[in-house]
Parts: sequence; structure tokens; C-alpha cells
Amino acid sequence: MNSIVKIILVEDEPYNLRLLQGMIKKLRPEWEVVKTLESVKGSVEWLRNNPHPDLFFMDIQLADGLSFEIYQQVKVNCPIIFTTAWDHYAIEAFNTNGIDYLLKPIEENRLLKAIEKVRQFSPGPLLEKILAMSATKPAHSHKSRFLVKVGDKIKSIPIEEITAFYSLEKATYLFTHEKRSYDIDFALDHLETLLDPERFFRINRKFMVGLEACANITAWSNSRLKLRIDGLENQEIIVARERVQEFKAWLDG
Repeated sequence: MNSIVKIILVEDEPYNLRLLQGMIKKLRPEWEVVKTLESVKGSVEWLRNNPHPDLFFMDIQLADGLSFEIYQQVKVNCPIIFTTAWDHYAIEAFNTNGIDYLLKPIEENRLLKAIEKVRQFSPGPLLEKILAMSATKPAHSHKSRFLVKVGDKIKSIPIEEITAFYSLEKATYLFTHEKRSYDIDFALDHLETLLDPERFFRINRKFMVGLEACANITAWSNSRLKLRIDGLENQEIIVARERVQEFKAWLDG
């Protein structure tokens, strides 16, 4: 029988906590969540009075501060997988015992890759436990869905239902075939690294379009191209001149 890996989850948002617990249970059913914590203060108190786990999953922004403050008050030697909606804490995360940095909403395949990194943390007992776990399925290389907020609910949108991504007034949105826009926590530059380049193309600083968005294209001034997307008629969607040739090659397959 495989050894049990004991983990602690530090997360102050109940929905994200349930989501993470569910994915961990699916990917590593033999792992045991020994404690869930939701604050810097609570984490410090618990760690001072209890045995430390084999692994931490830790949200960075908690209600009473940043989780990095925990390590200023108590010594933690086990590896940490950080989770956050923001990408500007990465350097500080890896200055601790951080072995990976997952951006929310967390993708199952991305979580799987993070779990696999645990084996590289040290040659100690944890490594032996991880190597003894069941073999994992190959991870998909591209993002397959996005979680979005609709009022007080969370909706999952498959990549197949997305027409385009665009930025507007410092926010990023996905636009669906149903002609609805949803705010997401990803910059376009980051999306370029996550999406299948055969499915989506960055036409300018503000737009990334899918093949389904390219049914209505006209020649535009200065050797550029203009796209018309139903539902986004109020947006000027222009293929930047320096991207036109590459865009045509992408369309041609």
C-alpha cells in the first residue's frame, strides 16, 4: 500500500477550497488533507502547536495578509505549492520553499504538473512517497476551459465555446459564441502561453481571436485587415500590419 502524504490547504475562499480539495482527491486519492486554514494568524498558531505536513497548498492573498508572513513567524521546511489570482508574487514565492505557482482558476492538468514537481524537492521520505504513487495520465498541453463569475455563481466555459479574448480598460475578457463577454484573471500575454496556437491567434495588443471569429475579414488601410465579429461591432478589430502575413498563414493552416 502507498504511504499517505499529509497535506495542509491554506485558502480563505470556500469555493476555491472545495475546488482544490476535489481535484486533489481525484488526482491523488491516497493523500490526506489533515487541516484547512484560512488566515495568516490561524496558520501560524496551528503550525506552532502541531506536527508539520509533508506538503502545503497555500493561497497567497489571505484576509489578514499575505501567506509569506507565515514564514516570518514560524519555520516551515516542507515544500509549498502556491495558488493565487495574480502573477506578481512569483519571485517572492520561489524565495520560500515554493516549488510551483498556480494561477486561479486552477486547471487540473496544471495542478498535476505541480504535484509531479514535489518529487524534485528533496531526496527525503517525501520523495519516496511521491515516487510510490500511481502513474499519472499525460497532461494536456493547452488550457481547455475557463471559470468565470456570473453573479454569485461560477460557470465553466469550454475553450470550444470561445470566439475571442480581448482587453479593455485594464481588464481582460473572453467572448463566447453566444455573444457574451466574461471578465477573466489572465492577461493576453499570459493567454498566449496557455492557448493552442492552432486555435487562437494574437492579432494585436488588445485582441486574440479564434478561427470562428475570422468569417468576416476585409482589407483595411496601410496593408492591414479588419475583422467583424457579431456581438463586438462596437470594437475596432484590426490585424496589426506586422502580423498580417503570419495571420494569413495561420488561417491557411
